[in-house]
Amino acid sequence: MTRIEYYKKNTVSRSRLIGGVILAFLLIVSSILLLVYPFASTVKKGYFHGINPILFDGHQVGNALIEKNTLYVPLSFMQKKLDNTIVYDQKSNSIIITTSDKVIQMPTESLTYFVNKHAVKLKVTPFKSISGQMFVALDPLLSYYPIKYKKLEKSGAIWIQKDGERYRNGHITAKKVNKEMLRLRTQPTLESPYTMEIVNNEPVMIESIKDNFYLVRAKNGVSGYVKKDFVRSEEQVNIQIPRQSLPIKTAKLNGAVQLTWEAVYTHNPDSSKIPGLGGVNVVSPTWFSLAGNDGTIKNLASLEYTKWAKSKGYHVWGVFSNSFDPTLTHEVLKDFQTRQKMIAELLQYSQMYQIQGINFDIENVKSEDGPLVTQFMREATPYLHEAGLVVTMDVTFAAESSNWSSFYERKKLAQIADYLIVMAYDEHWGTSPIAGSVASFPWVEHNLQKLLTEVPSNRLILGVPLYSRLWKEQMNADGTKDVSSKALSMDKVKAWISSKGLKPTFDSESGQNYVEYYDAKENATYKIWIEDDVSLKKRAELSTNYHLAGIASWSRSFGDQTAWAALNLNQEQSITKK
Repeated sequence: MTRIEYYKKNTVSRSRLIGGVILAFLLIVSSILLLVYPFASTVKKGYFHGINPILFDGHQVGNALIEKNTLYVPLSFMQKKLDNTIVYDQKSNSIIITTSDKVIQMPTESLTYFVNKHAVKLKVTPFKSISGQMFVALDPLLSYYPIKYKKLEKSGAIWIQKDGERYRNGHITAKKVNKEMLRLRTQPTLESPYTMEIVNNEPVMIESIKDNFYLVRAKNGVSGYVKKDFVRSEEQVNIQIPRQSLPIKTAKLNGAVQLTWEAVYTHNPDSSKIPGLGGVNVVSPTWFSLAGNDGTIKNLASLEYTKWAKSKGYHVWGVFSNSFDPTLTHEVLKDFQTRQKMIAELLQYSQMYQIQGINFDIENVKSEDGPLVTQFMREATPYLHEAGLVVTMDVTFAAESSNWSSFYERKKLAQIADYLIVMAYDEHWGTSPIAGSVASFPWVEHNLQKLLTEVPSNRLILGVPLYSRLWKEQMNADGTKDVSSKALSMDKVKAWISSKGLKPTFDSESGQNYVEYYDAKENATYKIWIEDDVSLKKRAELSTNYHLAGIASWSRSFGDQTAWAALNLNQEQSITKK
């Protein structure tokens, strides 16, 4: 007989099934949230380090020194962040600071510093060196830089603000949020470390915005990101720090500068024999030159020449040269005291000879001494301006020759001197192995365009040659060729051309008239790219078309009456206006 058994099937209730599904769903969602949700970081990161941290431009930039209630900041901070022209002079153990109208000398461990050589007494030393690090007192410098500072509570940070900075005031407005949301983050995300905790209704400064976060700064100087939803933006604050500098009062010219150099090698010319110089309003005699390692200046000046120039309505800008001696130049420019001696001598000569300006002709300098030349000009200009003198400096076009070109810091020099005069000649110099123009028109214009990327047009004067080179290409018996040249004035060029019965032709490549002569007896070819009224008019047009400050010619004795007519910018401008 078969045994039959019956089994009862267990069934799951519907409610339990639904509950299980919900539980599974919640577990899956929780797992996803755990993987992707940006939980706030609990890592705290220090903001300031050291005692008396310096806060500038939103960051710590070193540490200040406070002694006897006097605040000192590292010299390196001043140089890197405020003024890279500040220098330390080792011989005098001084910091040298220059502004547009002042030269400030701060000797170390002294209770006196000097402003344009005038002593200023202090109760504490303005400059000190500690363990090899140099510090400068900040309070005496507030008159010279557009900055102000204050010491912040709790952190002890020194907050240095500069003119033109902007931020917006604000307050924290978050009553019922956890503290993680009110922490200042290093990045605009809750996952980044935080620098400090803030509380509801705390005042902050809003410095910038990124994504959905504000970068805010608390009263103690610590900054970080917090969500915009928790900050109320208020009024904008503009930092304004007025500065006063003495106005520059120099003798003014009528119209553009129209200068000609007077080459004085041993004695001054007989002014009674100098013909009229149409259009010229400045004569610049080469009177002063460097003579010794101690800064002694050779003087060839003449008060009689100045009186003659003034009677003709000309201003006199005396030339000071470095005698084109690179070794001597290095020796006199490397020390502050020697530079000051030269400046004092030039000031004395300017009074003695009643001149209105100094033209600095510094050439043949080692490339590494270029910054010394710039520093000399920084220190000289405030004194010369204080004496009412116009300051000009001669430069060359940029070229590969370091001693004659690359040492010039043209952009910096243009910010110091009233004018730069570019000596736009000697494209082919006297000992060039190839005959060519002294200054072809395309060469001048191309280099002028490049120079104007560094020097503003209203501070640039175009220097032009009044001489031409007579080139001789001598053919030798062995088939080689020797090239030589000599400089000729405009009158002598005309006389030589006439003596050979030649007629100039226009050379489109150079933009000048040109002559060539073959001498059969000498088996030599002579060539001249001529500086005449044709080439000089084109240079005057360059000055006008590029809105330059004027024109200068080397030198007066090389020119003739056609030169002054061709270079007369007053006439050129009147023609342009018509």
